[in-house]
Amino acid sequence: MKTMILLFLFVLVSGAAFAQADSTHHRHRATPPWYVDRFRISAGFFIPFNHTSISIGNTAGTRGTELSFENNLGYNSTSYTFLGDFQWRAGRRSRFDLAYYRIQRSSSHVLDRNITFGDHTYPVNAGVDSYFNTDIYRFSYGYALLSKPKVEAGLMIGAHIVKAGVGIAAFANNAGFNASDSYGFTAPLPDIGIWGGYAFAPRWAVTGEFTYFSLDIDNIDGRILAANLQVMYRVVQRLSVTAGYTGFNFKVDATRKNLVGHLLWGFNGPSVSATWSFGHKPW
Repeated sequence: MKTMILLFLFVLVSGAAFAQADSTHHRHRATPPWYVDRFRISAGFFIPFNHTSISIGNTAGTRGTELSFENNLGYNSTSYTFLGDFQWRAGRRSRFDLAYYRIQRSSSHVLDRNITFGDHTYPVNAGVDSYFNTDIYRFSYGYALLSKPKVEAGLMIGAHIVKAGVGIAAFANNAGFNASDSYGFTAPLPDIGIWGGYAFAPRWAVTGEFTYFSLDIDNIDGRILAANLQVMYRVVQRLSVTAGYTGFNFKVDATRKNLVGHLLWGFNGPSVSATWSFGHKPW
């Protein structure tokens, strides 16, 4: 874990140095597309369509039931969330991004079969309350190998930090049966990928990115796959609006205390956001 952190910090420091050199020594080159600004702050709404599969057993050997939250626990596949993003263009080719969004889901449901979750087996016809909450933080550095007045494309390295909590509890009126179990983890999942953008008109542009990575470290075996595509329109000089579509899939096997969890979660859906840009462009 320490090696991964040191490597990540080295890449970020190197990227900042690269960005400074890019800003200082290459100002005479062609300007990047119109949407490239020193600082950009975005906020908006995201409507993900979820598919969630989980099993929680324990280290004593009890195997958890493989559950679909949507099919077995009565979850609505659609949810609504706020998203926020900040981008700093350290140079004409270099970008740092920080993003955050949170998805909170819960359900009350009567079981149609016995399920084992954590240390308990919940019987058929038992009423249960459950929740699945996630906070996702994303930080990345990207460098444009291609930077022209209308198009840019490059590589990126970063990490998604996924903080997840899931729990289940029987209703109070379940004929003497009373149980509850919860499970949570924080998984730092580094990723690498490609990104690009094309300004096809003075006020219009399309941008996108694709990232992937897998990791097995510190009792966490994880895999992440993410992609997004956005269409941007500049309303006025500093304000633009964006409509996009995002897909995110991750798989995590993690051992926490006496529980062993397997989570396969993915979502995809549309988003709308507004972006305010500011700051002097040094290129």
